[in-house]
Amino acid sequence: MENSNTQNNIIELSGQIASEFTYSHQVYGEAFYSFMLCSKRLSDTYDTLPVTVSERLLIDVEAKSGQFISVTGQLRSYNSYSEGKTHLILTVFAKDIKIINEPANDINNIRLDGFICKPPVYRTTPFNREIADILLAVNRAYKKSDYIPIICWGRNAKYASTLEVGSNISVTGRMQSRIYHKKLSETETIEKTAYEVSVSKIELITNDIDK
Repeated sequence: MENSNTQNNIIELSGQIASEFTYSHQVYGEAFYSFMLCSKRLSDTYDTLPVTVSERLLIDVEAKSGQFISVTGQLRSYNSYSEGKTHLILTVFAKDIKIINEPANDINNIRLDGFICKPPVYRTTPFNREIADILLAVNRAYKKSDYIPIICWGRNAKYASTLEVGSNISVTGRMQSRIYHKKLSETETIEKTAYEVSVSKIELITNDIDK
């Protein structure tokens, strides 16, 4: 039987390798590398997304900057400590990687099943669009969890605002990158990139234990 924790977090991407492969870390003698993948939206804008891949997957794949590839795996999170603060870092953990010789429309699909771990934040934009932010805890093997920021729009946002902490939900959508400017002082700002899941569908999962 397949572990359910491999089915509650599935991401499929395709696009162009937008950076060189750089050494990331090593686990039990296995080296991992990171790179950026540029995936085109239907609106002709792009999401530039971080990917982590094992050296084992690169043995038979001559991947390099500029090539088109497909990646399937999971969206993972980990904490990075700097300047006395904890920062949530997201990366796509690749479980399969393939070269694409004849690229078509880029793919960016993700499905997550998890639990709301903070009260949803509902608001409207200056253009009166409804929006809601949720932090989703997605279980992983070995009693670990990934914490994924997700964003809902319109009717999905209104519905998300009614959900409580601890609710088990399923979402589908896309992973996106978003550039913002962080204010350091009255005269200085720095450009940063946030990663999140933009939701197209959200459902509450109920356990019908009484049936």
